[in-house]
Amino acid sequence: MDHGLSSFMQEFIGFAQENWVLMVLWLSAAGTLYYTETKKAGKSVNTTEATRMINRENALILDIREQKEFTQGHIAGAYNLPASVFDKKVSEIDRHKAHPVVVVCKMGTSAGSIAKTLKKRGFENVVRLAGGMSEWTAASLPTKKGKSS
Repeated sequence: MDHGLSSFMQEFIGFAQENWVLMVLWLSAAGTLYYTETKKAGKSVNTTEATRMINRENALILDIREQKEFTQGHIAGAYNLPASVFDKKVSEIDRHKAHPVVVVCKMGTSAGSIAKTLKKRGFENVVRLAGGMSEWTAASLPTKKGKSS
């Protein structure tokens, strides 16, 4: 083991032993934050799982970005329902309640609240795309430009 790393680990262990109350509080706070964020955002899937859901389960890809962002590049076959008008127009997708739905946003952060709302409306299988379109494009997966078909 590198001498610098070994020295750091010894100092860290010493700090943790001397400040065990702080360490317990910090771990507790981190765990609580992780738990609440996970519950709030709902289940997420990675790009591989989303692709599987599209291909094998005929999942609805619900892109909640504004139309300008959507037309610059989206997952083929995605339905654009911007978060800004979601409450007014959500009934447009009610016919998909029994189908899997993958909610997609820009970074994967705002899709959680929409997914939660869909579940409350009776949608059976709703997930969000972890990392959103940023993750999709970073994985070099195909996108389509223009309005949804």
